[in-house]
Amino acid sequence: MVDPQSAGLPSWAQVGEKRLTHIERVTSLLRAWSAAMRLVPDEARAWIDAGSWHDALRDAAEDELREITGDRTSPDGLLHGPAAAIRLAADGEKRRDVLDAIRFHTIGSADWMQPVRALYMADYLEPGRKFLHEDRNFLASQVPHNFDGVFRQVVRFRLDWSVREGNHIYPETVALWNSLR
Repeated sequence: MVDPQSAGLPSWAQVGEKRLTHIERVTSLLRAWSAAMRLVPDEARAWIDAGSWHDALRDAAEDELREITGDRTSPDGLLHGPAAAIRLAADGEKRRDVLDAIRFHTIGSADWMQPVRALYMADYLEPGRKFLHEDRNFLASQVPHNFDGVFRQVVRFRLDWSVREGNHIYPETVALWNSLR
């Protein structure tokens, strides 16, 4: 595990080197997009903080995540976001958009505003992922110019993949897609 504080993460974070590299790539995209879009400093900080903290508990044990969230039924891969949001709120984080971005970054939410959507896209488009490399690089380059259009495409790609793989599609994901139609 990485020393959380040396990586700018909360003291309770549990991330290995591979996860930290992913977080850095996501945060780098968010930083570049926020600069290109000339966001006000507070909004840019929210984007970057959400990216920095979204996977803070990704490498934590399932039983620990279930204890934090109280969730005994969701698949273990969906617990790290809600658990990190709960821990951040307990530490005093009050920005709802940051907490929501972290909480729902794996499945989506129809209630999201722009800062939250940015994390959803950056987590999918970060260049370290091995699939659809050229398509994802192109989409990442277009975010500052066509934020809503790229967001819609990312949601579609993620939903198409879930259907193709026979994965469960969560009600929040369906509501997100329906809100974009």
